[in-house]
Amino acid sequence: MSKNKPAPYHLEIQTHRKNPYGLLRNSYWEDGKVRHKTISRITGLSLEQLRAVQAAIQGKTVGKESFKFTGNREYGASRAGVAIVKALGLHFAIFSRPSEEWVRVCLALIVGRLVYAGSKLSLSHCGAFSTLWELCGINGDIDVNICYAAMDRLLARQDAIQKSLAMQHLQNGTVVFYDITNCYVEGEYEDSNLVDFGYNRDRKLEHEQVVISLMCSKEGCPVAVDVFRGNIKDETTVLLDKIKELKTNYGLEKVIFVGDRGMVMQSNYGKIDHETVKVISALTHVNLKELCQKGAIHMEQFDEKNIVEFFDGNLRYGLCKNPDMAAKESATRTALLKKTTDELDKIAASTKECKQSKGVRAAKVMGKYNMGKFIIIHDEKEYFAYSLNETKIQQEASMDGCYIIYTDLAADDLSVIETVKSYKSLLNIEQAFRNMKTVRLEIRPIFHKTDDRIRCHVFICMLAYYLMWHMKQRLRPFMDADGVGAHRKYTFDYIMQCLKNIMKGTVDFCGTTSNVVTPPSEEQSRILQLLGVKL
Repeated sequence: MSKNKPAPYHLEIQTHRKNPYGLLRNSYWEDGKVRHKTISRITGLSLEQLRAVQAAIQGKTVGKESFKFTGNREYGASRAGVAIVKALGLHFAIFSRPSEEWVRVCLALIVGRLVYAGSKLSLSHCGAFSTLWELCGINGDIDVNICYAAMDRLLARQDAIQKSLAMQHLQNGTVVFYDITNCYVEGEYEDSNLVDFGYNRDRKLEHEQVVISLMCSKEGCPVAVDVFRGNIKDETTVLLDKIKELKTNYGLEKVIFVGDRGMVMQSNYGKIDHETVKVISALTHVNLKELCQKGAIHMEQFDEKNIVEFFDGNLRYGLCKNPDMAAKESATRTALLKKTTDELDKIAASTKECKQSKGVRAAKVMGKYNMGKFIIIHDEKEYFAYSLNETKIQQEASMDGCYIIYTDLAADDLSVIETVKSYKSLLNIEQAFRNMKTVRLEIRPIFHKTDDRIRCHVFICMLAYYLMWHMKQRLRPFMDADGVGAHRKYTFDYIMQCLKNIMKGTVDFCGTTSNVVTPPSEEQSRILQLLGVKL
């Protein structure tokens, strides 16, 4: 440095205070000494940013080797889930003091069920690749036992939480949807009041199961879930106590109860207090046939375009016909008849001696495909033959796609078109079951070995679906603007994976380490904006 000639500017970084700052200076000789002149003071920047400015002033080229990225973990999906749970106030519904550790663990269990599914044990280890636990305020190594302890506390709060959800989403005179499904379990269970063999809709006949009921608002938002013994029948789940629950637990004086045809049977219908609870349901196939035999209705009245209404006492009936359903039922019957007759042909042509007679073997085949009502067996000593009952087949074909919706609501309260529409909205609860069981939340199979843990596992899955439902509502403009069919891009799974790609990690620059979040893409930003989530 020559005397009295200003030196190049340089940046001195001061770190002795809480927040680092930089002094932009130049140095020069004066009276035989080096003097410094401060040009400006730079504040508001992090230490790594100050060092980047320092390197730029010195004319250094910062190469990629100067940056080291480590510890990248999923951030976006977990951040969105936790933020929406808090925006919905679900953490306060769980407990009035959400800062308690068990409440924060419950939030991780609920959001984790939506983002990762899997077991509680796997979720307790997800800190290696996810920021979920940190976002919920739980730091350090996670012991799976704190998950189980939190589950026990959560189950004790189930009634209060469901009451809170019902107050938000159910009002007097509103429509309430109710349906049940089953869920199979793995392993052996002793002394369980829930696990048992029963009618299994998933065709897991070798597995024991539990039966799950779900109650939703008219929009399809879940508000309550319950678990029954695996061998319980559909019609017995809609007990007077279950309907009274709407009044006693949720404070509803009048509701419109919508249940599938297996939910409200004739034996239960007469026991319902119809002054406060109105019913919308569908007749079974057997009931439909009985009305035809009595001459109350005729098959010609079923129309694909118009709903025909008729009255019987206090009940109103809507006769409907769905052409798509008719085609599906016809194709199914034709396929099953083909399988049945193929096996019967083999039995008829068989000359091999068998311990069982051909008639017994034929009966098993017809029971296997449930086609006995359409086939006439001729079995005499050494003669075996069969024929199709064409009359029965034609009668059954005439009812393909036909169904009858009934209600005890007055026409002034709900038109027949609105009544049928309300019943069709049961698809919302069927969609809820699909998401809970297979599509997203993977409620099955159940590995928990105590009844209370089974109940709480199901409850956590319902709360995760509650979160998912609200996320879908916020994303509706985004998904409605998408294509249709094969041209449709956005699904909930796609959106969750898109958010999962937002990572949080550490970057080492010039010896300084700091946390960074990958900047969201335009697509990710749009999703976060609709969800109302800020990173």
